[in-house]
Amino acid sequence: SGAFDPLAAIAEAIAWAAPDAADRPWLHVDAAHAGAACVCSEYRPMLEGVAQADSFCFNPHKWLLTNFDCDAFWVRSRDDLTRAMSITPEYLRNPATDSGRVVDYRDWHTPLGRRFRALKLWFVLRHYGADGLRAHIREGVRLAALFEELLRTDARFEQATPRSLNLVCFRPRPRLHDTPAAADARTRALMDRLNADGRMFLTHTLLPPADGGCPDARLVMRLCVGATTTRETDIREAFALIRTVLNSLD
Repeated sequence: SGAFDPLAAIAEAIAWAAPDAADRPWLHVDAAHAGAACVCSEYRPMLEGVAQADSFCFNPHKWLLTNFDCDAFWVRSRDDLTRAMSITPEYLRNPATDSGRVVDYRDWHTPLGRRFRALKLWFVLRHYGADGLRAHIREGVRLAALFEELLRTDARFEQATPRSLNLVCFRPRPRLHDTPAAADARTRALMDRLNADGRMFLTHTLLPPADGGCPDARLVMRLCVGATTTRETDIREAFALIRTVLNSLD
């Protein structure tokens, strides 16, 4: 759903529960999708408290125009990581690593080798620049907000959660006689027909009911805007297609 955890409050609770740093749980921030938005200054407040985390990552291949796979990873103290991961059999020893002149990334993860993922990200940064990447993020958010507005024009749809950046979670509003299972089946049927059509593609997730009145999670569809070629006309045509397919179901 694109929800954000209150990092500052979590870090404060960890510090309260484990005053001794040696016994403190590791706080990792997985900003896989939304972390890319922080190239824009207006979205950085959502990471308030991240400075208290032990590690942080986001995936440029999700929204920052980089081919799969590419993860950007920071760690507060690399010694904590290398002490847990490093192995130094004789055949892996070399003067550069032993002297500390280089950072040996084999000590940062389980495999000994790694692909040169940073190169493709470097190309993206060089091609688009900071301003280009910010414009891409802001356009995705703007178009998702447009889809959110279109949803509100048709009472047959409900938004499952508040829009999160470029992600909108929604479903057909259950009819008066629909059981939770029937409502989910109708949502899935709509999504399957839209995806089979091939002009747009939606994913789904399960979310707790907004009113808390039903113990079962509800199936919702997710529309996410992330391509550089997506235009306002695409969003309007996508919404029109969703309405047309729902008409055929009802």
